[in-house]
Amino acid sequence: HWTMLSVSLLNCLLSTACSVGLALAIALTVHGRGTHLVRGCNSSALPADARTAIATNDCPFNTTRIYDTALALWFPSLLLAAVEAVLSGRCCLVALVFQGIGPCAHSYGNEQV
Repeated sequence: HWTMLSVSLLNCLLSTACSVGLALAIALTVHGRGTHLVRGCNSSALPADARTAIATNDCPFNTTRIYDTALALWFPSLLLAAVEAVLSGRCCLVALVFQGIGPCAHSYGNEQV
C-alpha cells in the first residue's frame, strides 16, 4: 500500500505540473499569436503572425500550419494530463484509506469489521 501511495502521489504531482505547463504554453501561444513558435527562423520574410507564416529555406521546419497544429495537439494533451492528475489523486486517497489514514478511513475500518 505504501508503494501505491508514493507512486500515485508522485504521478499526481507530475501530471499537475504537466497540466500547468501546457496551460501556460497555450496561453503564451495564443497571447503572442504564435510568434514564439517561429522564433528559431531567421528569415525576414516571416510575418509577425505565425498563423500566416510561410515556408522558407531559412527555417528548419515547415511553418505553414505550426500555430494550428501546436494548439490542436496541446489541448487534448492538457485534457488527458488533467484527467490523469485527478485519477492519480483518487488513487492516492484510496491508498490512504487502505492505510487507515484520511477522511473515510474510520468508516472503511468499521465496515470491514
